[in-house]
Amino acid sequence: MKSPADPHPVRCFPAFAPHLAGAFLAATVLVSMGAATRRDQEVERGRYLVHRVGLCIDCHSPRDERGQFIVDRHLTGSVLGFTPTAPMPWAPAAPVIAGLEGYTTDQAVKFLMTGERPGGVPPRPPMPEYRLNREDAEAVVAYLKSLKQESAPPGPRPR
Repeated sequence: MKSPADPHPVRCFPAFAPHLAGAFLAATVLVSMGAATRRDQEVERGRYLVHRVGLCIDCHSPRDERGQFIVDRHLTGSVLGFTPTAPMPWAPAAPVIAGLEGYTTDQAVKFLMTGERPGGVPPRPPMPEYRLNREDAEAVVAYLKSLKQESAPPGPRPR
């Protein structure tokens, strides 16, 4: 398009527009990388809490005949190898928690913050009624939801 006073065509975009587009693309990539990094950090924190603080693997992971954990089956559920010494409500098996099938993210976070399963029922011993803060509960759920169940045989499911 030509302006009557200017014999040159009117440009809709300034000459530096391609550079702006490149800068915008780079910023978008960096922001998404930051989100991925934050998510990776949350998952890693959840892994730490599950394996080092809550020690969830002790009950929720099967062991071989020598009592050693079966490494490729961590958190896939297991029959418990111990019972209470006095009569009491008791869960004879720990359910699969890898992948958290049967729980939405919100349900799982609430469970870890209140000690109540969906429907308001507490877990049966020996499962503790955790009272994690929201940040820790979200990290644990992010880690458990990140685990895949493709190769592990199904164990008991959460009830």
